[in-house]
Amino acid sequence: MGYYNNFTTTVVGSYSVPRWYETLERQVEKGILAASDMSDAQFRATQAAIVDQEIAGIDIITGGEMHRRTNNRHAPPNAMLNYFWQKIPGFSKETRPKKITIKDPNVFHPAAVCTGRIGEADLGLVEEFYTVSRYARSDVKVTMTGPHMLAKVAHDEYYGDMARFMQDLAKVINRNFLALEKAGCRHIQIDEPLFAIADDREVQAAVDAINLALEGLNYATVQVHICQGNYAVGEDYDGQIGHRYFDTGRYPAALICKINCDALLIEHDLTPAYEGLVGNKQLFIGAADVQDLNIENPETIIERVTKYPWLSPAQTLITTSCGLNHLPRPVAFGKLKAIADAKRILLEQ
Repeated sequence: MGYYNNFTTTVVGSYSVPRWYETLERQVEKGILAASDMSDAQFRATQAAIVDQEIAGIDIITGGEMHRRTNNRHAPPNAMLNYFWQKIPGFSKETRPKKITIKDPNVFHPAAVCTGRIGEADLGLVEEFYTVSRYARSDVKVTMTGPHMLAKVAHDEYYGDMARFMQDLAKVINRNFLALEKAGCRHIQIDEPLFAIADDREVQAAVDAINLALEGLNYATVQVHICQGNYAVGEDYDGQIGHRYFDTGRYPAALICKINCDALLIEHDLTPAYEGLVGNKQLFIGAADVQDLNIENPETIIERVTKYPWLSPAQTLITTSCGLNHLPRPVAFGKLKAIADAKRILLEQ
């Protein structure tokens, strides 16, 4: 476990997904291009995401989660859920619709079905770390969907017990995290965006599962990303910027702070919920709002991360409010540049 320098910057995970992904996948489906061509395109998009983050000046980067996606530009579940479900024994390959938010009954996700006990799986995290590290000059972070989201969005036809379901998923994640740390990865992140729609008992069970997933890590610095949702409805999503689909007015910050991690990544407007709770944890404040197409200036970022007298500079880190997959590349890059410039100004002061 480690500790970050004042105002360290990072991305949440995903980066702007090129619109040509959809065209390429259609070409693959028609047999005009091979599946290997799509894989090559994903690899090149990963390289571009690395370059953009480093040019922007971000301290801890990812591969943009580009290889986890095909044509699904706007919806995080493609990269957060389907990519992992299909690797884990116990989940069916086919999916069924499942509603994911009380805010809109027409919003659903094609969810996998758990039909048997969760089995061992290579989640591809080590390979991802090696691939990104081969081209990155900056520190590399690998992200992973947490056991709560993986279990809650799926259809459960085997366990009938969310806590046991999450525990078995956590064991798989833990083995992959230990392998990731052994491979040299020093920045590991878990993503959990559904706590707002779970009661305290379920959140506590989720916290226990996350802590199980993190057991045995001795060298990696652990980050946990908590958000209220950054979900798409369809092709018209670009006109719906501003929605947080799990923002229900309930935010279990006290339970979240029981996670055995080094840093939490949170949305900037929810920072006040953590007053008096964070202890020795650091907070990556999501000061660049991915729900807003306007690019913040560094002064706005600075104001959002320094207005809390209870949060010391040593505990203050900077990120975006969620993933950047749905944003046009100039907007995504601009937001990263803004948080990097804000850090530079803060350190100069």
